[in-house]
Amino acid sequence: MQELEPSQVRSISSLAAGCPCCKHHPLTLDRIVVERGALLEAAPYLKERGYRQVALVSDENTYRAAGGRLASELAAAGTRTVLAGAKPDAQGDVVADEAGLIRLMLDIPQEGTDALLAVGSGTLHDMVRFIAFKMGKPFISVPTAPSVDGFTSVGAPLIFGGEKITIPAIAPDAIFADLDVLIEAPQPLVAAGFGDMLGKYTSLFDWRFGHLVRDEPYCPAAAQITKQALLACVRNAEAIAERSTEGLRILMNALIESGLAMQLFGQSHPASGAEHHLSHYWEMEYLRLGRKQLLHGAKVGVACAVIAQTYHRLAADESFDKLAAGHG
Repeated sequence: MQELEPSQVRSISSLAAGCPCCKHHPLTLDRIVVERGALLEAAPYLKERGYRQVALVSDENTYRAAGGRLASELAAAGTRTVLAGAKPDAQGDVVADEAGLIRLMLDIPQEGTDALLAVGSGTLHDMVRFIAFKMGKPFISVPTAPSVDGFTSVGAPLIFGGEKITIPAIAPDAIFADLDVLIEAPQPLVAAGFGDMLGKYTSLFDWRFGHLVRDEPYCPAAAQITKQALLACVRNAEAIAERSTEGLRILMNALIESGLAMQLFGQSHPASGAEHHLSHYWEMEYLRLGRKQLLHGAKVGVACAVIAQTYHRLAADESFDKLAAGHG
């Protein structure tokens, strides 16, 4: 069983201790398991925490991938489990909007539920972290694909009135990322996770630029954590594309660390910039048009290239160069 202070949290806390920005928030995760068979450690952890009844939240696909097996493990450990299913919309997408959130909340009993389990990828985690926050319950993360960096973040990007809004919520108490499950994830979801990490090129530039020209709050430690996670993915792009166990371990750890950087800073600046605004615009437009959604990380990867081209054009503009220099 993992020690209570996982190595990623310990190393990030150590880096933050030497950072002069004084803008740090506590890291709340007490268990991070990224390994083959990690799913088997979830039930003992919940029993150790004294949780007698939990709500297991999944959709149809993620229940097949991991939820059913986890439910069996929980039953064997004596933990009562309420199954709550996130339902797709008319286009076949699970959407974190008012209707989806209310339907899901109605499946989760307030009384008797000690914790929520998010078994899935990005959208489902956003829904669960918001519901857990509103219900005053802890939640546990069980990723079924290395597709986004939001597993460990505190913000919940949700759709309200057709607009994408990030709502303050809570981070999970623990994360159990089973490499045997992740390696079976569809290839587009793995590629989306890599695309989400590539977006850190522009998010880090945005953040630094905003700090220099408009004195936005900045944390060198959080920026360094995100940069290291990004470079780990870029250096191991081939292993990730081959879906090797080690490649997916590197990608999953990078996604977790990116989320921890946001948690450390208390806002999404370290890992979300103009490329995410463009991705969210496309998501809202697809909803407006009633079109089937594209994966978040795929949109972020494309948006990163678009924003990078914009910066290159601006860099060639002498008037912009003078404006930036005047605020530096």
